Amino acid sequence: MSTIKKFQVTFDCADPERVARFWCEVLGYVAPAPPEGFSTWDDYNQTLPPAERGSWFACSDPTGEGPRLYFQRVPEGKTAKNRVHLDVRVGTGLVGDARLAALEAECERLVALGATHVQTLYADGVNESCIPMLDIEGNEFCVD
Repeated sequence: MSTIKKFQVTFDCADPERVARFWCEVLGYVAPAPPEGFSTWDDYNQTLPPAERGSWFACSDPTGEGPRLYFQRVPEGKTAKNRVHLDVRVGTGLVGDARLAALEAECERLVALGATHVQTLYADGVNESCIPMLDIEGNEFCVD
């Protein structure tokens, strides 16, 4: 039997810290403390060559259960649909109107943080409701 491996999810983006802080708010994750000897990440970034400043940022689940999220700056913008996306699981165990109410409440919270509501997919007798959304740089995710 193989062992379970820890993994991180990596996002390509234009503004790593901004996107990371958005996902901290979405998931309840925390940003790491600045490197030793620096009081802020801005102080640390000022010591780097200009091209490397703000080129990455990360955040993690404070409980240690969820994967680390890593955000790296890339020169190109998003051009196609994500092949992998995150599902923000707020409706687990809920069905029908109770599930839809939980999803809609979370959608409202995330829109206030800068996310975009794409559409609401209503339960159809086979699948329960979910809400596809976009993060602050246009990456797809679902409130599920």
